[in-house]
Amino acid sequence: MNKDKSSKKTVDRFLITELCNAFVAFLFAASAPVAIILSVGLSGGLPETDIISWVFAVFTFNGLLSIAMSASYRQPLVFLWTIPGAILVGSALQSLSFSEIIGAYVMTGILLLFLGLTGWVKKVMDWLPMPIVMGMVAGVFINFGLDWIRAFADDFLLVAAMTFTFFVLTAFPKASKFFPPLIWALLVGSTVIAYQGNTELSDMNLSLTLVVPKVYVPDFSIAAMMELVVPLAVTVIAAQNAQGIMVLKSAGHNPPTNAITSSCGFMSILTALYGGISTCLTGPVNAILVSGGQSKQHWIAAIFLGFFAVLFGMSAPTVTSLLIAAPAAFLSTLAGLAMLRTLQSAFESAFSPPFPLGGLIAFLVTLGGLPLLNIGAPFWGLVFGVLASLLCERIALLNLARIK
Repeated sequence: MNKDKSSKKTVDRFLITELCNAFVAFLFAASAPVAIILSVGLSGGLPETDIISWVFAVFTFNGLLSIAMSASYRQPLVFLWTIPGAILVGSALQSLSFSEIIGAYVMTGILLLFLGLTGWVKKVMDWLPMPIVMGMVAGVFINFGLDWIRAFADDFLLVAAMTFTFFVLTAFPKASKFFPPLIWALLVGSTVIAYQGNTELSDMNLSLTLVVPKVYVPDFSIAAMMELVVPLAVTVIAAQNAQGIMVLKSAGHNPPTNAITSSCGFMSILTALYGGISTCLTGPVNAILVSGGQSKQHWIAAIFLGFFAVLFGMSAPTVTSLLIAAPAAFLSTLAGLAMLRTLQSAFESAFSPPFPLGGLIAFLVTLGGLPLLNIGAPFWGLVFGVLASLLCERIALLNLARIK
């Protein structure tokens, strides 16, 4: 009898651990990444209804996918959306309609589904020159870092308080045992906003409103597909899924690469019809899930998180309206701080051997933002980065081909 009680207590303790890990991971997913969606959508001129449908799609459908995949494979497989891809879309919205971008989402999903079903995704990952890809990613991400710095001029107290909190807790990780530094920065920022007495927030009706999603008809334009399909697929496969797979492998799991890619493709097509960007296996969220507890219980945490995501997606109107009413400096700071580590990794990879020149050219062309033939700069960043390496770093490229 005592043995049964002890066993039940052990199970309850593990479930509490997984629930806590899931909640912390959910807070991370629902904070800065959502702020990035809002920043991209608002800067691209999207109405609030489109942004609400976007948030609904990427949380609700990907939450359901996370539950299904984690339960099927008995390991944590949390899917959300490609953050680098969202930033790519921000620049594309300057020249493309939202319907054209949704058409590119659908084609990206078809490409991912094809790569996963055929098993070619591993070959694609092996052949991609990662410094050049990361050069393009750095060129896209850097604007979020610059927006964070510029936000000091708009609201010094708010931005300084959030930044100070983030860096102090990053420097002393034991002080942020329960929540990541970014969550504390969000809480401190919210406190400062309350102290400042933001009139838009105080006048809001914060009653819970359930979503009424929009269904979109894709417009398959050549310009949108040329600009977005390949870069979006690259961000899903190389910048997101690869990171998530490595996180899970380091925790002792064996994530199914082909099934992950196929699932990303299928769900990318579905979410696109509701305005959501391409699906990916998330790195940071899965890292939080596997940071504690027993390895064989991690999949339970992923299921908890999936349910949190579905509930969050269904209440997208309330959450989106609340964040839109917050000061622009708050969103810029939250997004900028969230991008710091990723931007750092992108720079380290882009300008390191064996393709530093190709990475630099990809970075500069993307940062320059000049579209050619009505196709956005990220695509040309990849093209000219590869061309530069073919001309000036061809020995390294030949060695890469020989190894593969």
